[in-house]
Amino acid sequence: MKSAARGITATCLSMLVLSIAPFTMAETMREAVLRKAAIKNGLRPVENTWPQIASEKAAVGRLLFESKLLSLTRNVSCRSCHLDEFGSADGMPLARGAGGIGKGKERLKSQASILPRNTLPLWGRGGIGFNVFFWDGKVDARAGVVLSQFGNKAPSKDPLVVAIHLPPVVFREMIEENEKTEWLRQESLSVTNHIYLQITQRIRKVPKLSAPLAKAFGIKVEEIRFIHIAKAISAFIRSEFRLRETRFHRFVFKKGSLTKQELAGGLLFYGRGRCVHCHNGPYFSDFKFHVIPFTQLGFGFNGFGIDYGRYNFTQDPNDLYAFRTPPLYNVTKTAPYTHSGAIASLADTIRAHVDPLAKVDTSKLTAHDRIELYRKIARWMQELGNAVELSEEDIENLISFLKTLDF
Repeated sequence: MKSAARGITATCLSMLVLSIAPFTMAETMREAVLRKAAIKNGLRPVENTWPQIASEKAAVGRLLFESKLLSLTRNVSCRSCHLDEFGSADGMPLARGAGGIGKGKERLKSQASILPRNTLPLWGRGGIGFNVFFWDGKVDARAGVVLSQFGNKAPSKDPLVVAIHLPPVVFREMIEENEKTEWLRQESLSVTNHIYLQITQRIRKVPKLSAPLAKAFGIKVEEIRFIHIAKAISAFIRSEFRLRETRFHRFVFKKGSLTKQELAGGLLFYGRGRCVHCHNGPYFSDFKFHVIPFTQLGFGFNGFGIDYGRYNFTQDPNDLYAFRTPPLYNVTKTAPYTHSGAIASLADTIRAHVDPLAKVDTSKLTAHDRIELYRKIARWMQELGNAVELSEEDIENLISFLKTLDF
């Protein structure tokens, strides 16, 4: 009897193992497919994106990044809008620049100058291959030369250094609008150089800033120029916000594990969801410009609730409403989303990517707003494969996967 019982038990165990084996093999194959897809589409170990960093310059760059002396009206710093608790963004739909007080909801209620676009996070900025900056790519070094508002007078061949030159000369961002600053609205290099000189002279007069800055560059305090300030800040950004290893990196390169939902989301991201069409490479961005028919929040870069995006920089009609693909690191921490912060949740942002009218009540839009939306949808349809049917479960799986890209 005992022998028979043991035989039955062994048979049951064998059947259980055989029933589990296909499932285990299937999961392993799914993991292998996801790892292969990630590498094929440009994911690399984070160390491959790290540039060389001068630690002495980065240290003083941190002080400058946090100093309100970089604002002509002395009331905003880089740190005011790039905060750790918001994934290096500011947690608000539209950025609040000069004159703002506090952070997050507190700053939202202050008398800060309102900017037309959402604050972009800084993760990966200035890393190897990260060479397009701002929503509209107004600093673009993909062609091997820096294209920017400076024309052929760019202050540096380093696109991040050039990008750092822009916020201090932008009204409402780091210049408060008042009678004393009105004359600065002239768009000329002489005006911007005047602002840079004013800021530089301030920095020279503050020993805790000027002494380490001069030492880092091996110059005298009186030789400090704005270019040194910008280079120091760029060194800090490259150091402080360099990419860090995520759970997804560990899954791909170190055989780490993902949950069933994360795995499903990853396969959807690289497969039927077509997210990887734009979100690829080591930064999960193709650094190109695409049209997603998001509704516009606020007055818009072009006024009257309109933002023409990339077109503002290139004046090419093919660039109307197009914005640079945003990288996805820490994306779950940087709400609200889109260029104007119009969407509060990541789930609704994903829905709007694949079904622009899913959450829009067109009856509540003005005729003007509807026409703008239809124009965006017409541009969106020019890219084949944008319209994808996603279930609620699909969206939940995608969000689970995106959480594996958080630090």
